[in-house]
Amino acid sequence: MWRHSRGYFAVAARRRLVMAAEVILEEVKVFGLAVQENEEAAVAEKLAELCMLYRLKENELADELVAFAAGKQAFLLTADFLNIFEHEALNKRPTKSHKRKENRYSGVKDINTIQDILDVEEEEENLLDAYTTPSKGSQKRAITTPENPRSKRTVSSCSPHLLFSPSTFSPGATPSQKYTSRGNRGEVVMSFGSVQGTSWSGNGGSTASVKLFTSAEDSLTKRYKFMFQKLFEKREVFSSKIEELGEALKEHYQIEEFSPIIVPMQEPMTVLGQIGCDSNGKLNARSVILEGDQEHSSGGQVPVDVSELAEYSLFPGQVVVMEGINSTGGQLVASKLYEGVPLPFHKPTGPAEELEQQMVLVACGPYTTSDSITYDPLVDLIEVINKSRPDVCILLGPFLDAKHTQIENCQLTASFEDVFKRCMKSIVENTRSAGSRLVIVPSLRDVHHDYIYPQPPFSCCELSKEDKQRVLFVSDPCTLEINGVIFGLTSTDLLFHMGAEEISSSSSVLDRFSRILKHILTQRSYYPLYPPAEEINIDYENFYHYAQLPVTPDVLITPSDLRYFIKDILGCICMNPGRLTKGQVGGTYGRLYVQQQVYSEERKSPCVAAQVVRI
Repeated sequence: MWRHSRGYFAVAARRRLVMAAEVILEEVKVFGLAVQENEEAAVAEKLAELCMLYRLKENELADELVAFAAGKQAFLLTADFLNIFEHEALNKRPTKSHKRKENRYSGVKDINTIQDILDVEEEEENLLDAYTTPSKGSQKRAITTPENPRSKRTVSSCSPHLLFSPSTFSPGATPSQKYTSRGNRGEVVMSFGSVQGTSWSGNGGSTASVKLFTSAEDSLTKRYKFMFQKLFEKREVFSSKIEELGEALKEHYQIEEFSPIIVPMQEPMTVLGQIGCDSNGKLNARSVILEGDQEHSSGGQVPVDVSELAEYSLFPGQVVVMEGINSTGGQLVASKLYEGVPLPFHKPTGPAEELEQQMVLVACGPYTTSDSITYDPLVDLIEVINKSRPDVCILLGPFLDAKHTQIENCQLTASFEDVFKRCMKSIVENTRSAGSRLVIVPSLRDVHHDYIYPQPPFSCCELSKEDKQRVLFVSDPCTLEINGVIFGLTSTDLLFHMGAEEISSSSSVLDRFSRILKHILTQRSYYPLYPPAEEINIDYENFYHYAQLPVTPDVLITPSDLRYFIKDILGCICMNPGRLTKGQVGGTYGRLYVQQQVYSEERKSPCVAAQVVRI
């Protein structure tokens, strides 16, 4: 009887651990962390062990793991990585480290725990040898065979492509072995529209017309002074945004009049305002407040009870129209939430001839791996451009990533400006034979550029007369017109920022990405979140002029650290091409076939096909 009960409880405990590992993997998957192939079982077992050993809940361990992976710029979970995570993060937790140290040589150990102890002892022994006998330590390192043999593609082979030697900027620069040993290059990981096969080709930009959609006065084309914002100017920006979106919703839903939000009323009323949080913490269902507009509510605020709403998706800074009852003047019990209305699509002014299909390649930095400054992924991307000859190449920053390990540790021996200039020169000159039009978009992670949003275009590059006709430097964000097809571009990771703040209660099929993309289109802004993420600085006076959507774009490019995707949202094709590199491994880029449609009353998407491809 006792043996039977003990076996039952062992099986139940095992099931709980397996379920805990599944919950953790689902949590970290949202933030772009994936499990290395053929290591699913080992990773799940290690996660369950860590959860039990350190007495952590599933969400607590997931948060610790995501933060550690972001610091290491790692995107693949392996058993070895989890061992490093345990050694460098969990063992240093102030409430657990002492207990872990006491139990190191006592108690019953399984094979994984014993192996961890042996690994730690070996590390300590090697570290001691390095301090006591330097010659011995260096000899050991010299005769050790690495797991992956050194690639034949040396630094000198990369230098002709990039026109500079990486060792000029970083002593001892070597290509990343993890990147050069990858085996899935060129793999199509996602497709949209009619299948075009694995080999795509363009016309080399001979028939491509690329220009800013808005006029020069309405586009950000040069640097500006920032850090001089005044509070009343910010207030005017928010007031204007609420009034403009409120007027559009009022006209679309044929609302007669908005009511003040702070006046007690026993009957249902319709109010206009902006979503906010009642504290400095993250928004949740019990901390929602509505800040009214100036015209009807004089900017007053009221808490909102959303429990009676069947479906909702809210985030701080969202302009909404709600219907509900505020019987005491102290709380609005919402019963209906009006969905936002997107801007119309751009229509040709008259009948137009149907143009040829244009191939557009989209890539987002970083363009070098986190353990190297050799720019191998950029060299491979240039080879792809020269082979497929796309009509337009949209390259989004960062080109010199502020989060790169060697930049954070001040290991570059040249100025940031110098490294960027030579990097940009290599891109321009080595794609000249392909003839592709280049669109260069900056990023807030570009360490040498202005750290302000909206971000002005790069202005430090000297181009020949021939290259000036082929290369276009634009701001972040911007709206482009490519042969009559409207592209919305931003390099800011809005999906990650809004994904951390959005709350929802929905039974629809829309996933989190789709809801966020829908908010971007219906809020008519490239960055509708307020307050913004801590890592972004916004100049709201210029934000009002240069970060609003002039029309609903045909194609919206929103790169993110999160998983790549291609989605049709309200008729707009939204793409996250992923980043060209993810830590020490290769990432992905995107490519599209677009074609301007002939003038007709019924709109058809100009995006014929799209794919996300591994570099």
